[in-house]
Amino acid sequence: MESNPSPIRNSSGDHAADPRPLRRTPLRLARSGATFIGVSVVSGVLLAGLALPVAGGIGLTAKSTAEGFDDIPDDFKTPPLTQATQIFDAKGGLIAKVYERDRTVLSADQMSPYMRHAQVDIEDARFYEHGAVDLKGVLRALSKNAESGTAAQGASTLTQQYVKNVNVEKAGDNKGAVLEAQRKTLGRKIQELKIAIKLEEDLPKDQILTNYLNITYYGNGAYGVEAASQRYFSKDNKDLTIAEAATLAGLVQNPSQYDPKLHPQAAQKRRDTVIDKMLENRHITADQAKEAKAAPLGLKYKEPQNGCITAKAGMGFFCDYVRNVVKQDPAFGKSAEDRKKLWNTGGLNIHTTLDPDKQAAAQNAVSSNVAVTDTVSAAASMVEPGTGKILAMAQTRPYGLVQEKNQTVVNLNVDTAMGGGNGFQPGSTFKPVVAAAALEAGLPPVQEYSTPNKIEYPTMKTCEGTWRNEARPRTMVPNESASEKGTYQLKEAMARSVNTYFVLMEQEIGLCAVKQMANKLGITTKASGKPLEEVPAMALGVEEMSPLTMAGVYATFAAEGTHCDPIAITKITTVDGKDVPVPAGHCERAFSETTAQEMNTVLNGVTKDGGTGSALHLEDNRQIAGKTGTSDHKRAAWFDGYTPQLATAVWLGGPAGGVEMRNITINGEPHTEVFGADGPGPIWRDAMNGALRGTPKQSLPMADIPDPVSKPDPSTTGSTTGSTDAPSTTPSGSQH
Repeated sequence: MESNPSPIRNSSGDHAADPRPLRRTPLRLARSGATFIGVSVVSGVLLAGLALPVAGGIGLTAKSTAEGFDDIPDDFKTPPLTQATQIFDAKGGLIAKVYERDRTVLSADQMSPYMRHAQVDIEDARFYEHGAVDLKGVLRALSKNAESGTAAQGASTLTQQYVKNVNVEKAGDNKGAVLEAQRKTLGRKIQELKIAIKLEEDLPKDQILTNYLNITYYGNGAYGVEAASQRYFSKDNKDLTIAEAATLAGLVQNPSQYDPKLHPQAAQKRRDTVIDKMLENRHITADQAKEAKAAPLGLKYKEPQNGCITAKAGMGFFCDYVRNVVKQDPAFGKSAEDRKKLWNTGGLNIHTTLDPDKQAAAQNAVSSNVAVTDTVSAAASMVEPGTGKILAMAQTRPYGLVQEKNQTVVNLNVDTAMGGGNGFQPGSTFKPVVAAAALEAGLPPVQEYSTPNKIEYPTMKTCEGTWRNEARPRTMVPNESASEKGTYQLKEAMARSVNTYFVLMEQEIGLCAVKQMANKLGITTKASGKPLEEVPAMALGVEEMSPLTMAGVYATFAAEGTHCDPIAITKITTVDGKDVPVPAGHCERAFSETTAQEMNTVLNGVTKDGGTGSALHLEDNRQIAGKTGTSDHKRAAWFDGYTPQLATAVWLGGPAGGVEMRNITINGEPHTEVFGADGPGPIWRDAMNGALRGTPKQSLPMADIPDPVSKPDPSTTGSTTGSTDAPSTTPSGSQH
């Protein structure tokens, strides 16, 4: 790195002074007081003649020119510049950098002195001598344009250029407003001139220069000198050499024409012109100029890295979820427009809940069990019980827009409103919701029903009336296996996933109790945003949910009945260190600790001998609980399970929900049929093993629930492997 510019000695040996401290000249003094009107009118007319069509019949009076002079918006003094936002994981690692405009705002002392000198010398060498209007420059440009017969040379000062850039910045992504801000009209020039004059009264020259260097566009998506330094030289602006600073300063006049990546010869010629100007204005010595001009361009170009698509380790979908949280949560602004402005303005450091180790475990699990080219996909959400923190969000299809590479921007873990699809039928993983509602309603954990293999959906009470099975023929609900019939209690019915048992339980407590329990567990709508329907098949999981929602349900069981809304953001600060309020976590008791203990016991039984999830033991044999689920026609399969520290929901199926998982090959392995235990189950096991490895074992609070005295005849029980299906027919009927 070069040292700061050496002091330059004049012929007598004295140090030459930097031009900035020069006293106010008569020209600068002329910008204030009674001469303001004359200066603004004359310069406005001259500018019109130099760079614009003839003004013609436009009337220009002292009154109209001065009108509004005292109403200069504060935005021009401290413009709200769009900057890059950085999103971090829970350990401080960068997930992604997102921005509307790539910019990092610097203070004057964070900028290279070479950069400041170079930009002034090439754009407005007399910046520190004149006021907002450089009459000498105007006359010189007028003379040169008259000699050449063109309007090739302009006379805008650096302050005037800055005002124009602020107007463009304020226009944002509004194309019409941008065009208006760039219109070369006499009225526009006069307005910019008035603001420039007022700014020079209110701000020091050094601050105007600093603002200018932060707002100016340097090509290739780089706004401001820091982004430009990183883009072209992969270094901080304060570390630039003379040659590098001159290269950047030369870009401002025409970033495309002097693009050093595309037009290196033109860029180098322009750079050398800037170096000559720096020497002419005594900001570098002759030796420094010679050395700088001899240097190669020395580009270390860094491609723009913007957006969630740049996130690694499958974190792009979580990154996109964070964006949706900021744009939708009222904590970040009362209106959608306010929240959009906060996001687009950027300059935020967003700290999130995502645990990089658990994310890696989840991503490895889905990727190693399902190939990206398979017709089905898998998604997994991890939630911390008792806090609602989202610890991982993984899926097999990578985040992106290239369909040929099986990429997608649809987050299969979340609801439609947060960037997901319409969700998937959770199948029998919804049965614990019915059981929790029943236990809270006072039914005992040894509740017993005589369960036929197939029954008609019975009449049921709803929150507002009665559901009746009025279809002809009557809508039926079967069990998975013809041999599944007999007298069951809750523990065994859950372990074997007996459909008819839970329909009878639902009839006893009523559909309203099930819906209310679902609401308490965070299921307030379907994944699509449509209302939950109070129909008997609700118990069997026919209403589409997202993995994140189901992970929240099972986290409630792990947290002894306390449900917490999902949280993705823990802290936000601005680039200058100010805190931005974030939504507080919201936790509420969904059911009693007694019910939670009973549910833990019941769901632990699913993972023991005789249960549909008995093959899903973790490598350290720690205590687990969970539920398998397979939807209608095998279009979705699930395993949702938990330990005291972690709840994970895994879904497997067609991304659009239309793939029947029969006679299918997944990750090179053929499957006659896919069920919750043998499809998503191994993914859940691998994810939990990776996420919990090395953490202390903890026990779930359990209840003492005796086994049933009488059981179905084992000779007629049949296989239980696939007893997780929802009914083959979705019921219809009227509600009264």
